Amino acid sequence: MTLTTADRKYTMFSPVLTVLRDVLARPSGAIGLTLVTAHLVLALISPLIVPYDFKATNSSMMLTGPDMAHWLGTDHMGRDVFTRVLLGGREALLVTGIATPIAVTWGGFMGIFFGLAGGRIDEVMMRIVDAFLSLPWILKMLVLIVTFGTGVEVLIPTLAFFYGIPVIRIARAATHDVIARDFVSAARARGHGRMTIIWRELLPNVLDTLMVEGAMRWSWMLLAFSSLSFLGFGVSPPTPDWGLMIADARGFMSFAPWGVLGPVVALSSLIIGINLTADALAKALGIDRAQKAPV
Repeated sequence: MTLTTADRKYTMFSPVLTVLRDVLARPSGAIGLTLVTAHLVLALISPLIVPYDFKATNSSMMLTGPDMAHWLGTDHMGRDVFTRVLLGGREALLVTGIATPIAVTWGGFMGIFFGLAGGRIDEVMMRIVDAFLSLPWILKMLVLIVTFGTGVEVLIPTLAFFYGIPVIRIARAATHDVIARDFVSAARARGHGRMTIIWRELLPNVLDTLMVEGAMRWSWMLLAFSSLSFLGFGVSPPTPDWGLMIADARGFMSFAPWGVLGPVVALSSLIIGINLTADALAKALGIDRAQKAPV
């Protein structure tokens, strides 16, 4: 029987649909995906639905409480907090949405390669990775950001580089579990090169681990991006950003807490959603996230 184009497409995507059903069947996965999807949709449509201009200031409306006109009150410049909260995730999702796949791709490939190569190459490179991981992430990123600037063109490669380094260890550990299997030995016996073995034998068998790791890196990268904005090294004012909003409003928390609560709840709900989804995805794929990577 000849498969139609529609049948081929269904066969191609059926493993993805199966995993998605397994994730949604778990309460944590359903809640997590709902939160993440809601944030993604809001990021796309928020410019069309916000009630005010995020840059509009009003000196007569500074630090007013929530009311029917301003659902989350106004900030110290009279700007609508609800508008800025709705728009505050766009820059973070854009930067981390690009940086996360880059980090997982390069870190995953390097980890697979080192795990397959073994020997002196693997030992030396893992010690270099350990040296990078021994330093606080904030210091490493601040050095590059202070040197090259705070634009998106700097933040994306900086986050992708530093958050790809831990992926090397995860991919290497997953590779060590695979290279001892018979099909890898058979590929070596047939004379296949390293790149062929990586592409045909190793990558399909560590892809599940990389998917879960990517979800976790995304949440950590969002926190890092917001932290950089809070410290003044992320997006520049008046661009609405949750970390920047928290930094601006922290001095008024004692009498105008809504300026902090809005972005905190928004950022927390997104991080929680990603973590719940990652946990459900790991269970659906049968991955033990508590397993330690070998040194």
